[in-house]
Amino acid sequence: MSFFSPAYREEDTGCFMDKQNDGNISYFMIQGFSDFDQMQIPIFTVLLMVYFIILMSNLTVLVVILVDSHLHTPMYMFLINLSFLDISFTSNIVPHLLYSLITQQWYISFMDCMIQMYFLLSFFCTDFILLASMAYDRYVAVCHPLLYVFHMSQKRCTFFVSAAWIIGFLDPTSYVVLISKFSFCTSNIIDHFFCDLAPLLKLSCSDTFQIEVLNYVESALVTLNSFVLTVISYIFIISAILNIKSAEGRHKAFSTCTSHLTCVIIFYSTIISLYIRPISTYAPKQDQFFALLYIVLIPLLNPFIYTLKNKEFQAAVRKLRRSRLSFYR
Repeated sequence: MSFFSPAYREEDTGCFMDKQNDGNISYFMIQGFSDFDQMQIPIFTVLLMVYFIILMSNLTVLVVILVDSHLHTPMYMFLINLSFLDISFTSNIVPHLLYSLITQQWYISFMDCMIQMYFLLSFFCTDFILLASMAYDRYVAVCHPLLYVFHMSQKRCTFFVSAAWIIGFLDPTSYVVLISKFSFCTSNIIDHFFCDLAPLLKLSCSDTFQIEVLNYVESALVTLNSFVLTVISYIFIISAILNIKSAEGRHKAFSTCTSHLTCVIIFYSTIISLYIRPISTYAPKQDQFFALLYIVLIPLLNPFIYTLKNKEFQAAVRKLRRSRLSFYR
């Protein structure tokens, strides 16, 4: 089964050429899985299963935390937002990809492409700030346990979460405004499986210097600051843990941070390798691999990383199961 049928390709090219004179286009063609003609049904099946697991696992985290009042603490307040963010992250990309795989309709309108990119960048920004806030929460819990209630009050936690979402939704607007004014006069085929910043800029015949500068400025203001805050928090955390005399005490203190630290390492290593670099270094196949990590793998792993060894959460799950069984009886 070919990625584009001859009739469809001819029609798309004609339509694109009509738009080529003024440098504006009405839609893009997504070409990310064009090299896997015979594998598109298996890819669809695997993606559908993974997406279902992501939804169910993160929704379970949301429901358990909301239902159990013992989990209404700052750490779980951040975790419930992280689970909602993971669902949103994946749902921004995967449903359209599944639809394209099963229908072989690989086009996306210019407006939908801008919306998809906007939410992608928005969720990135929110994730950075949210992970930095969680790092600060772990710092206070380990280094200042007696002052934890004061430093991580409900009001302050609400401020951190609100700031993450507000900044996250405001930050990408400048990208979208600039790119929407670009001319795309060479091709309308995106060598990716969704509308990402780098492949879109590679298609543009406009000067991309301004948006590349914006990318570095935004990265310094949001990504770098969040990263530095996270690193500083863990420097103090590790220093405080090493000063604990008993091995059991060190293990107990470090176990409260391992899940968050694991997620931070996976997320930052993936994002920095993709976005904190010149647009000219864009490598389609490599970037698509890393994109799959943060679009699918990270939302898939996060709920398990945070809950697998979490005794409080597991106790809440058992309590919820018992209450459901008693209700049905």
